[in-house]
Amino acid sequence: MKEHSGYLLLAPLGILLLGVGVLLLQRIVPLSDSLLLWGGAVIVSTILVYVALSRRHAGTDRTLFPAAMLLASLGVVMIGRLKPALFLTQMRWLLLGVLVYLAVVFCGRRILRLLSYPYILGIFCLLLLCSALFFGTEIGGSRNWIVFGSFAVQPSEFGKIVIIMFLAAYLTEHREVLILPRHKVLWLKLPVLRFIAPLLCIWGVAVLMFVVQRDLGSALLFFGIAVLMTYMATGRKSYVALAFAVFFGAAVISYFMFSHVRVRFHIWLDPWADPSGSAYQVVQSLFAFGSGGVWGAGFAHGHPTLIPEVHTDFIFAAIAEELGLLGAIGVMLVFALFFYRSIRIALACREGQNMLLAAGIAVVFFLQAFIIIAGVTKFLPLTGITLPFVSYGGSSMISSFILLGILTVLSKKENRHD
Repeated sequence: MKEHSGYLLLAPLGILLLGVGVLLLQRIVPLSDSLLLWGGAVIVSTILVYVALSRRHAGTDRTLFPAAMLLASLGVVMIGRLKPALFLTQMRWLLLGVLVYLAVVFCGRRILRLLSYPYILGIFCLLLLCSALFFGTEIGGSRNWIVFGSFAVQPSEFGKIVIIMFLAAYLTEHREVLILPRHKVLWLKLPVLRFIAPLLCIWGVAVLMFVVQRDLGSALLFFGIAVLMTYMATGRKSYVALAFAVFFGAAVISYFMFSHVRVRFHIWLDPWADPSGSAYQVVQSLFAFGSGGVWGAGFAHGHPTLIPEVHTDFIFAAIAEELGLLGAIGVMLVFALFFYRSIRIALACREGQNMLLAAGIAVVFFLQAFIIIAGVTKFLPLTGITLPFVSYGGSSMISSFILLGILTVLSKKENRHD
């Protein structure tokens, strides 16, 4: 990258400063010592991290961090507009995320050594995902949180990091066996059961998350990660067909056995049947998209707060209403850039594990953005996951920066030069 790449920080820092300025002028948030302290800390840490990457980690990708900070700055500003009481909290989460990112970059090679222990990663992943099944607390209709006093953690956010590392290690180690079928079940050609058993476990946990935790978003995300990474590693369509058959069968059974599954499905098919009841969020989201138009109502001039939990699941609808179609497309383009740069890092990797790990991270960011955007626009049934770097939440922010740090390490490890 060229030395001028420091200009890439102008966009995220400009959005943060301009957005906070508007919030202060509109008296949505008050000017305080805490705001100056945390806001200044975010700005200074962002600049210092970027300078450290440029000087001590030459050869790393310098586009992803500014892109992530652009999304995070927009998210912080929107949360200040939507939920002023959570403004400083989200800014603190952003600062912690930046510091965690720096720690991952400096300790990256040690983290990558974990790929040598795929079964330990797999067991740890299952423990993380199942912890919410046994100890979870229902918040916002989904039982996917573990509460420690006033502090809540979403295990699935960190589980997706471990599952990517496990799949990258396991699929690379057993690739030769997985691509050589030994048995034929109907029209599917499959290897020995013990080699696909870990994949079946992951698909099974995804179904449990959907049925027991009522967490459709995480179920779709983990299911998609497992299917796409398996296909990228083996190139066999049989695994994709088997996975969809399992998920479709579980979805049909769940529809007839569980009322909350039927409610989600009916809301998706026809939200106008109960616009002021169970479908209220989706209907208000569609109104927000319509009222925003091309140019938007203007920052702090719309009515996105009519949508319940708009700062988490529906923050993209708020962006579309106040920043318009152009703002919404801009956010999607940043995620597209994220996916493109991540895939380029993957293709530059010489080691199979690293290639699959980088591709898996690219899939996570793409899938998570797609699922939440599709949910708020009624393209898919409503889900409860966050928009990476943008939605409110500490678990989401920290896990996203950890994945970003691993990508940065991989871009350095493979000595990429653009």
